[in-house]
Formats: sequence, C-alpha cells, structure tokens
Amino acid sequence: MNPSQPFDPNRTALSNAPSGVDPMKTQAMSPGAFSDPNRTSAMAAMAGGRSLTVQIVPSRPATMANGPAREQYLLEVSASGAGGPFSLCGARTPMNLCLVIDRSGSMEGPPLDYVKQACCHVVDLLSPNDVLSIVTFEEMVDVLMPPQRVTNKQPIKDGLMRLMPGNTTNLYDGLSLGLQQVLQVNEPGRATRMVVLSDGDPTVGIKDFPSLVNHAGEIKSKGVTVTFLGFGQDYNEELLAGMAKRAGGNYYYISRPELIPEVFRTELEKLMTVVARNLKLNLKLSRWVTFRGQQSQTPGDRDIDVQLADLERGATIEQVFDFEFPNHPLGHYRVAAGKLTYDDCLTGRPEAIDIDFIMEFTADSLRYSEPIDPRVAQAAQIAAASRVVEKTIMGLKTMQLSPQAAAAELQKTQALLIAQGRTAEAQEVTMALQAIQSGNTGQAEKTLIGTMLHLDQGKKA
Repeated sequence: MNPSQPFDPNRTALSNAPSGVDPMKTQAMSPGAFSDPNRTSAMAAMAGGRSLTVQIVPSRPATMANGPAREQYLLEVSASGAGGPFSLCGARTPMNLCLVIDRSGSMEGPPLDYVKQACCHVVDLLSPNDVLSIVTFEEMVDVLMPPQRVTNKQPIKDGLMRLMPGNTTNLYDGLSLGLQQVLQVNEPGRATRMVVLSDGDPTVGIKDFPSLVNHAGEIKSKGVTVTFLGFGQDYNEELLAGMAKRAGGNYYYISRPELIPEVFRTELEKLMTVVARNLKLNLKLSRWVTFRGQQSQTPGDRDIDVQLADLERGATIEQVFDFEFPNHPLGHYRVAAGKLTYDDCLTGRPEAIDIDFIMEFTADSLRYSEPIDPRVAQAAQIAAASRVVEKTIMGLKTMQLSPQAAAAELQKTQALLIAQGRTAEAQEVTMALQAIQSGNTGQAEKTLIGTMLHLDQGKKA
C-alpha cells in the first residue's frame, strides 16, 4: 500500500485479488484487472449462447478524488440481431398469448367490430406452435377459448365474430381470468403476454387506481407481461399506462377504432421476436455511494431493483444511473455490483449476467474535468425529456399550463427526439401537438402518456 494514500479502514477494503470479492465491501481495483481502466468498461454475455450483451459506459473515465463528486453511468442491454448467430435462421419465438377483450356496452358498434377484425388477424398470424387463449369481460368475465395451440383457425375466428356487447366494465376480474389462462402453459422459451383492449374506465368490481396498478404488478411478478391498448375518449389513460408500466408491457393510445388492427399487428410483430423477458436488474451499492434517480429505493438501503422491458431481437434498452460519492481516496473502486437476470427465449433457460460499475478516482483535474461521454449525455437527455413530458401532461390536466405554453415545451422535446433518431416518440409528440392545435387537449394527454412510458423504458431499435 502507498503510505501517502488516504485510507479509511471502516469504509474501504483494499484488495489485489479480484476473486472472492465481497460485493458489499468497496474494493480498490488493480488497473491490471481491466484492459484499459481509462476506457469504457464493457461486459459481453454472448459466450455460452446467451442472447443479451451488456455494456457499462461511465460519464467520464475518472472522477475527483478526496472531494465530493457525482457521475452518471449508462447501462446498455442489447439483444442479438436478426443476422446474429442466435437468430435461429429466422425462426421466431413461440408465444403463449392471451387476448383480454373489453365487450362492455360502450364497445357496441365500430369499436367492437374493429377489435374482432384485429383479433382475427392475430389468429391468422399465429402458427400451430403458438398457444392462444381468449378472455372477455363486461360485468361478467368469460373464457371464450382456453389455452390451446392454433391448429384450426376458422372456429376461433367464428367465435370471435359472434362476440356481443354486454354491460359494465370489470377490468380487474378480466385480468385475473386472463392470468389463469397463461399460467396453465408452463413451457420454457415461450414469450408469454397478455394483451388487453379496452375503451373505458372500470365501472364494476375492484376499480380503484392503487388496487388495479398493484394487480398489474402481481401479474408481472408471476412472469407474465401485459400490454394495454386504449382507444376512444372515455378510457382512463393514467390507469392503463400505470398498469402497463407495472406489468412491464407496452401502452398504446389508439385515436380511432379503425386503427386498432394496425396497432395490434405492430405489437404482435414485436412479441414474435422477443428473445429475453422478465428482465430484472439488482444493484448493490458500496457503502459510501448515494444513488440519485427515479428507481424506487428505501432510504438507507443499498439495494436497488429495476424492472426492465422485454427485449426483441436487435433492440437495446438504455438506462442512466446517477451516483454521488463523498471524499474518496485515489484508485479504482467498485461503485456498485449488479446482476441482470432474465428468461432467455432462445435457450429456454433463466440466465444471469454479473455487472460491475467501476470508477477511477484521481487528483488530475484535467482527467476528472473531461467532457461527458456523448452516449451518456444523449441517454440522460432522453430521460430528462420523459420528465418534461410528464410535467406537460400534469400542467394540461391541472390547467396550470396553457395549451400554447405546452406546445412550446413539446416542440423542444420533439426537436430533441428527432435529433437523436427517436422517430416513433417524435411522431407521438407530433400527434399531441396536432391535438392541442385542434383544441383536443384530452387526446394530447392520452398520446403523451404513452410517449412518457416509452421514453422511461429506454428501448430503441
């Protein structure tokens, strides 16, 4: 040990041996443990046939020692592309899919007609290797079709076309019955998903916001992802988006019933190429690190759990983590030890990837004052854009923000998204701007909640 280097025996354990490390102790890492300690630390997980790769990008290669510091890290989780070695020659992921269909009285007419068309189109796209179940809900909930392989399509479509509108909306029990169907299929390697179509607010059964959102989280905890498709002017966008976020799925606002089949097709195409599901990141912070971020954390707790979206072939999830450090001695240290767990749809096995967040602490002001890595800066801008969209939605809802002021904020966000190639989210902001200009702020809010959810997921193709 260098006797001139500050050392706190109650905080920092120095070690030259990378093996047998206690992740709850801070380690002074030997520079020889890295190919280049001044460059981005990356971890590849393709060895052994895993479908994901993980890369950690620190905002700077080094930060200030012996004084308070704050740095961000970009976590990139990427799925193997269609042309990669694990594309299985173009084969797609088999599915365990449950359609949960609202057939309450408000669905009478074009809404239910287009839902029937969309569901029949889904049946046409499925193969005998896929498992499908169908649940409908109004005041009562029913199993239109228990889980079965899609070997004879016409009877399924005939049953869908016979659906008739009912009375009130019992969303909670519809979800519960859908969950029962997908849990009957216990075959590794399947992409398991519930897709819920609704045009209204829950009006019967358990209908309060916290219970429904918690129910969505309970469904996710059982390994089932739920996507929500909301359409019309009367459904509760905050509820459906909140449930989608807790259930790990997608949320779509459909402005007109005739768009239902196209949006449904888009979601199904994503589902068919899922290679990893039930992604969960656990971070164990070193004792001297403070976490700043949106993820939930009990004060004083060094453990952070982050649920990530399912990943399709060729897609990437980007998440930014913000850490503060007190006075810390010179050297390389582990800031946090992470573990990413997921179900690999290509291997049919649960997988885990160990991740280290490493930082060098230096007294060289030129090094710790270097510009922030542009990849980290861009990802942080996207995360900030999500918060701007959220504030815009709340401003419109509470009338604390005029439509003109909201449009001005959204135009800035739109320019940022276009500059960073986030065309899908930029198009959603364009739709919201058009709705504001036409005086339909309710439609703008429904669209923007989806934009906020998509930006929070951090997923890009």
